[in-house]
Amino acid sequence: MEQTANAVPAGYMKDSLGRLVPVETVKEIDKLRDQTVRRIVAAAQVLAESVKGFKAAADADIKAFTSISAEAFSTTLGGVKGNITLRSYDGQYKVCKDIGEFLTYDERLQVAKALVDECISAWSDGSDAKIRALVMDAFQVNQAGRVNLKRILGLRQLNIDDPTWKRAMDAIGESIQVAGSKAYIRIYERQEDDSYKLINLDLASL
Repeated sequence: MEQTANAVPAGYMKDSLGRLVPVETVKEIDKLRDQTVRRIVAAAQVLAESVKGFKAAADADIKAFTSISAEAFSTTLGGVKGNITLRSYDGQYKVCKDIGEFLTYDERLQVAKALVDECISAWSDGSDAKIRALVMDAFQVNQAGRVNLKRILGLRQLNIDDPTWKRAMDAIGESIQVAGSKAYIRIYERQEDDSYKLINLDLASL
């Protein structure tokens, strides 16, 4: 059988620099570490495919049910964004499908920032220090040079009667656009106190 381009020849191990190292020269602890990592990764890849298949099947089931229900009642299920909650007959379980939107922004956000800076400068020491700190913090960038859109959108909730501020808020609204969306499926089980607990599929939380 021919070796593929990325195959490691028998009797060798490939190091992190892509070099072929004779197996007999590799320390036993390094071999054991490599085996441990590869065993965990292989199991994780199988699990990831299983979870992917589960999500696709669950989504298909929800779509099939909503289609049947729509035909039966001449209506549709779900809100404007397609969010929907289904409950078992006894209320013991519920399945929620939520649509999360990915937001982005264009150059008008910089216009909004300039107008906000104008407001900060005009308010000077006569303004509430907490408000100024909140506004300045909203436009801070992370290590990737991106701003936190949730914080910036939060500024629009502030009731500030200033024409320049209102122009800035209008610019923020016009600059932010929906770049895409993603469906999230969450499953809950009712507890003894009638609250619902998430059946957690997050590896880090288990």
